[in-house]
Amino acid sequence: MTVHLVGAGPGDPGLITVRGLELIRRCEAIVYDDLVSDELVDEAPADALRISRRGMKQAAVNDLIVELGLQGLDVVRLKGGDPFVFGRGGEEALVLAAAGIEFDVVAGVSAMASVPGSFLIPITHRGVSAQVTLVSGQSAFGDDLPLETLAKAPGTLVVFMGLGRLDAVAAGLITHGRDASTPAAVISNGTLPNEKIVTGTLRDIAARAATEDLPSPALFVVGDVIAVGDYVESVRVSNRPGVAAS
Repeated sequence: MTVHLVGAGPGDPGLITVRGLELIRRCEAIVYDDLVSDELVDEAPADALRISRRGMKQAAVNDLIVELGLQGLDVVRLKGGDPFVFGRGGEEALVLAAAGIEFDVVAGVSAMASVPGSFLIPITHRGVSAQVTLVSGQSAFGDDLPLETLAKAPGTLVVFMGLGRLDAVAAGLITHGRDASTPAAVISNGTLPNEKIVTGTLRDIAARAATEDLPSPALFVVGDVIAVGDYVESVRVSNRPGVAAS
């Protein structure tokens, strides 16, 4: 009996790892997150038990994967992104270990770099950003969010699940010293066909995003690397065949 904590990647089903896809194709049970694509779930064998975690609290998910593991099934716990990047994979690993169930972790492509990368934004770039700070906007928000520390952190800031508090984050960063003209971007449904980006500065990004009515999931990126992405795109466009040099 084995439970595999598998990262499905940021959205595009083609971004799952080869190892992850192999495990899905031979599993006996699959427990999957809401944001996992139907195409990946459909890769499971026809007779595999398929369970969506929709509506389940984390404690119920923990109990479920332990129960399935104790039944001796080969289980894939399919999680969006990477299991250990704001995916609660550590919590699930702990309960499996406590229950004496064999498990492994199969890394997934995290939204951290792949979602900005889909719009040519490198989260690190020589001479621009040599550091990346990650924070979860959903679980860490409130009085405990260290906005003063985040405002002073060099390099690129990437906020997961922060769309609902975008205005508060941007304003808080400015209040604590981050330059209001710092480039910022909000990327919704990154790597999917309907992905969309809104760019601006810390001063106006919340207002710009509000006019677009962006759906979740969305990633909030702050830093000069966004300007690098804009420049890369402009160079690419100017060098396409048939585009006259300016």
